[in-house]
Amino acid sequence: MSFMDKQVMHIGMVSELTGISERRIRYYEIRKLICPKRTMGGTRKYSFRDIEKLVEISEQMETGWMTAEIRHSAKKHRTGSAANG
Repeated sequence: MSFMDKQVMHIGMVSELTGISERRIRYYEIRKLICPKRTMGGTRKYSFRDIEKLVEISEQMETGWMTAEIRHSAKKHRTGSAANG
């Protein structure tokens, strides 16, 4: 497993690194745009890949994308990558 995939950061650190509020990060999770792992106690843990994804989502939202469009695009991208990989 790459260090990019290790889920070690809590939501406060992610917010600080990205400039995205904790509230917005939780909203993206509710809208199923990001799915962080949780500890046994329920604490969200994020990886560097999650951070990249959050920044991309935030940029798409700023340019007018709707959450359903982002989710559909991500799903389509994953399906295409699996077919080509």
